[in-house]
Amino acid sequence: MILEKFKEVLATVLPISILVIIFNFTIIPVDNEYMIRFVIGATMIIIGLTIFLLGVDIGITPIGETMGSRIVLSNKIWIVAAMGLLLGFVISVAEPDLHILAGQVEKVTMEVLGKNILVVVVSVGVAVLISLGMLRIVYSFPLNKFLFMTYIFILIFGYFAESFFISVAFDASGSTTGALTVPFILALALGASSMNKDSESAEVDSFGLVGIASAGAILGVLILNMFVKPNLDATPDLSSTGKIGIIGPFLKEFPVVAFEILIALLPITIIYIIANKTAFRQSKRTTQRIYFGIFLTFLGLVLFLVGVNAGFMDVGRYIGLYLGERGNKVLIVFVAFLLGILTILAEPAVHVLTNQIEDVTSGYVKKSTVLMTLSIGVGIAVALSVVKIMVPGMELWHFLLPGYIIGFILSYRVPSLFVGIAFDSGGVASGPMTATFILAYAQGIASSFESADLLLDGFGTIAMVAMTPVIALQLLGVVYNRTAVKEDSDV
Repeated sequence: MILEKFKEVLATVLPISILVIIFNFTIIPVDNEYMIRFVIGATMIIIGLTIFLLGVDIGITPIGETMGSRIVLSNKIWIVAAMGLLLGFVISVAEPDLHILAGQVEKVTMEVLGKNILVVVVSVGVAVLISLGMLRIVYSFPLNKFLFMTYIFILIFGYFAESFFISVAFDASGSTTGALTVPFILALALGASSMNKDSESAEVDSFGLVGIASAGAILGVLILNMFVKPNLDATPDLSSTGKIGIIGPFLKEFPVVAFEILIALLPITIIYIIANKTAFRQSKRTTQRIYFGIFLTFLGLVLFLVGVNAGFMDVGRYIGLYLGERGNKVLIVFVAFLLGILTILAEPAVHVLTNQIEDVTSGYVKKSTVLMTLSIGVGIAVALSVVKIMVPGMELWHFLLPGYIIGFILSYRVPSLFVGIAFDSGGVASGPMTATFILAYAQGIASSFESADLLLDGFGTIAMVAMTPVIALQLLGVVYNRTAVKEDSDV
């Protein structure tokens, strides 16, 4: 199992790492100190992410599956809602991609908007929507109508929100549904959908909860903007390339990250201990295996985040600064497009999704077709996100508003199954490399252009990546639907 996880992670991190090394020896010479820290950081990410994913499989996912099945056995609606609220919060608090984004926000706002505040607010939003989403499944309320109503609220709150908070909100929607939360949420959705006696409806309703959770993250940040009005005039100088040493940053990050992850994983651990003592009563062997999985999750998260914060992201930011300062806009956009394609092709969860779509459509929609569509779409999304930075006056909502309008129009023209898969896949597409390297690259570009604002333009890339599958996969749903209709008419 660990060898499979290692291969998955290697395929995720290696393409971008090789691209950086090629850049270093060709068009973008990277300072030796940065390069050494990048290699150390990439190694820690590979090891950490492998251990983390193994820990999730052994410890976190079984907890989600057990709790999901127990919720169903209770057959009580209020328990479904309450457990969705509680579990949604505690699992979101521990999501690594969310911690990366929150750390970036804290850094660029000079700690005016603290990391912990953002993590808690986003997690509350996710929890509330997961709770409502599970009730939607139980009552078989149409997913497209539920999402439409939710995004109407997002549109209303977004109208009164500052541009910076809009960017962070939509970035949070992609980063909060990562490697830790997605398997857990899917397990809860499967448990809730099994309460439905109609097997066809249960299959359809088992998708969509991840997309609903993403919407909760957006609402959480937008509502925060109504109560928090910080002065965001001061921004850090990311163009500084002063020597800070090689090992020092890793040693500095380690205790801070370890404490944060310990606190983040504590709630789900305590809930499991109490539930196991009072309700589950699992065997000693099973319990020890889950505890070991939680420990691996902790260890892997610490190694992953230390590698990201102390070595990996700095090079992404450095490359963005280097290209931005030289003003070659065509090269900036091309590199962004290339990074987008590599990110999707290397993301293990995307391959799981493409296999699932091929199975659901009985081979009508091929995995290769879906993968090619997603990779080109995400490449374009990342390229457009840097175009937004370089063109004065262009804002994130200029892309997101028409994009989601198209998405919702399509949701009424494709099979319900595709609606759930499409909105779920937004979180799948915006994985660890988007939250780390590509986001840092965009911030480096934003820091180097005088017409750009780091706070307003440095975020939004994750949001663009998360939006692409909503459109792309529903367009494939249109193709699938027309093919099915045509075959029925030929019979």
